[in-house]
Amino acid sequence: MFVLSIFFALGSVIAGLTAIALLSPGGTLEPMWRLNPQAHIAFLGMGLWAILLMLVVSAACVLSAVGLWIRAWWGHRLALFLLAVNLVGDGANAIVRGDPRTLIGLPIAGAFVVYLLNPKVRSGFWRGRQV
Repeated sequence: MFVLSIFFALGSVIAGLTAIALLSPGGTLEPMWRLNPQAHIAFLGMGLWAILLMLVVSAACVLSAVGLWIRAWWGHRLALFLLAVNLVGDGANAIVRGDPRTLIGLPIAGAFVVYLLNPKVRSGFWRGRQV
């Protein structure tokens, strides 16, 4: 779970930095948009909703990282949900926008989903106090 927890923690940092960059146009984080100028344009078109979205993604990723780290069932479920959303998003971007670069995320997220769905892995997550 260490690797997956780190993966989601990094996702939280990246989403948080994206929100900060959107909040401070022309600031020190501005050069990051050279990596994906199309995303910058899309986020700018969303206005404040983009900032809110990135803050929600950041919070969800940090919760997933913590949940996986402590092996809580909700962390497992949240991680699966976030990975599924990522798979759908990458696939849609490849089809709708014709951006084959997004296809790199499919095998990575897919491998994480298969790993998390493994019965032995799933059995390692606790459900809290049984009443």
